[in-house]
Amino acid sequence: MAFPTDLLIFSPNDIDLSFSPLRQTLRADTYILGAFNPGLARLPNGNLLIMIRVAEALRQPIVGEQIHAIRWDEERGYVLDAYPLAGVNAADPRKFQVLGYPYRVMALTSLSWLLPVELSPDGTQVVTVHYDKIIAPQRAYQEYGVEDARITKIDGTYYMTTCSVSSERHSTTLYTSTDGLNYTLQGIILDHQNKDMVFFEGKIDGKFYALTRPLGDLYFAVRPGSDYFPGPSINLTSSPDGLHWKPSDEPFIRARKGSASTMKIGGGTQPILTDQGWLLLYHGVELKGLVGIYRTFWALLDANAPRKILKIEDVTPIMEASPSLIEPLQDQLYLSDVVFTTGIVEAGDDYIVASGEDDLACRITHIPKTAFRLD
Repeated sequence: MAFPTDLLIFSPNDIDLSFSPLRQTLRADTYILGAFNPGLARLPNGNLLIMIRVAEALRQPIVGEQIHAIRWDEERGYVLDAYPLAGVNAADPRKFQVLGYPYRVMALTSLSWLLPVELSPDGTQVVTVHYDKIIAPQRAYQEYGVEDARITKIDGTYYMTTCSVSSERHSTTLYTSTDGLNYTLQGIILDHQNKDMVFFEGKIDGKFYALTRPLGDLYFAVRPGSDYFPGPSINLTSSPDGLHWKPSDEPFIRARKGSASTMKIGGGTQPILTDQGWLLLYHGVELKGLVGIYRTFWALLDANAPRKILKIEDVTPIMEASPSLIEPLQDQLYLSDVVFTTGIVEAGDDYIVASGEDDLACRITHIPKTAFRLD
């Protein structure tokens, strides 16, 4: 679908690398691989905040017969770890697989940190890049970076979930803020490989609710004739305090046969309460190439019983990657066919939607509320 207001608001070209936290101790030459997947919230002053994932990569990860990974160390800061080329699979420009283990072991040629950028109320202009409020690794469970923020404001507190990456685990971590700009790390709230956690924008019967998406290497076959594919699904979970979570016993949103999500699905925007119920946007992935084709779909949930799905649009996407928008950055592209939607706010007759475009830049789209209807 095409929308009148649809633009790239921020890209790697807009970042001043002299402010990078990696510059504190790392002497290697780096560049911005991507500035993407922004969490979105409205600040108390009416402006918007996008919390951008900045993937900072080694310009020359391979030197001689070795390939290098960036890692944050609690004592030494940012360091390089060397691995023999003969012992890795480096087909993906973002990471490499360390061979010789009975399970997949990865290392990263980039490290991600979060950059808060303040936008105008309609999201179409950059107001301030808050380099003084960068969120970077500070605990051992973040040694390979902090990724993919999702922000939800509930009762005056901003709750920001992120993925923290380390050799210990690939976990979901929580930050909180009272002003939307200054965040405090609360710690791990979901354990290994439970990604795309997004809080609902409001409590239900006094409880926090959230979407999760466990991601593993082993799934079991569905029954013959099932309407669904085996594999990752979006699950529902609840909590009395936002820290301790109980998953729902029933399945929630799954990749359905006949849909455009044949590979996997995952949560996107924070569910927001509308006059029709809870609206959420999520990504569905079609199997193709290295990472697949990422598109944005949507669902409406019952306002009082969110386990009840009132409507799900999993055939026709509300958003797809836009080659025309990304064309000015063509020389920096390393992926294509990826829109990864990560935040939503209300704005009159529209919703303002934030997305990552091709793992490279941040996209802002105004979508009319009439695009999301039960009938």
